[in-house]
Amino acid sequence: MKLLTILLLMGLGLTGCQSQSAARSQTDQSMPPATLRVLTYNIHHGVGDDGKLDLQRIADVINAVKPDLVALQEVDKRVERSNHIDEPAVLAKLTGMHPVFEKNIDFQGGEYGNAILSRSPVIRHVNNKLPQSYADEQRGLLEAHIEHHGRPVIFYATHFDYRGDDTERLASSVMLKDLIEQQSTQTIIVAGDLNTRPDTAVMKKLRKFLVDTHNEENGPGYTFPADNPDRRIDYIMHTPRAGLKVIESRVIDEPVASDHRPLLVVYEMTND
Repeated sequence: MKLLTILLLMGLGLTGCQSQSAARSQTDQSMPPATLRVLTYNIHHGVGDDGKLDLQRIADVINAVKPDLVALQEVDKRVERSNHIDEPAVLAKLTGMHPVFEKNIDFQGGEYGNAILSRSPVIRHVNNKLPQSYADEQRGLLEAHIEHHGRPVIFYATHFDYRGDDTERLASSVMLKDLIEQQSTQTIIVAGDLNTRPDTAVMKKLRKFLVDTHNEENGPGYTFPADNPDRRIDYIMHTPRAGLKVIESRVIDEPVASDHRPLLVVYEMTND
């Protein structure tokens, strides 16, 4: 009798485990795919088209679209013109995100460069100095490594040279390609102000190893100047085998907070 009772209890336990396993499997199947929300924004050191320095306004723009990763260009840290504010730290506090900042030049008693805000902790980061054709400004490619929903992601934030001559931008594109080819992870995203239009030699070179997320059905994608944009010079791109599917790409309608409009891309993370 005792043996029969034990066997009965074991059977009930096994059935319970199987039911729990089936329930978990059903739940997993019903869960939507993970998304990754990416924003790039040249913030003009926090000064808007109205001439006002207002980081809260920049943070409000960011918070409104709930990004997981943000690439920021033209960021000041303790620079005289922006009242010696540590802009990356202030924006991190206002958005609740983890900041990474690297200077490209010393400027007015402080530092000037690119920044990244990340919803997930940054595992490590490095600032790669881009090739320099002009002595007046060093440019950088800020590289951050994170994990998003258990997947390693490399995020590059950059700001290419602005001059009419493509020489430095083309050299920067070659360096970016070389860096990407050295990485082992599949999920690599590049975002920033590339200071070049879609039909240039620079973009033709970049599209050989990166996917442009812009969808012409959503308009021309113009991001500059913010008050009446007439050109597309801000981009979010990814490697072809990144395991990402673009489900939304749009320019944020914000004409005052900076001299650029921000660009948002929402990805679905796939197993490709």
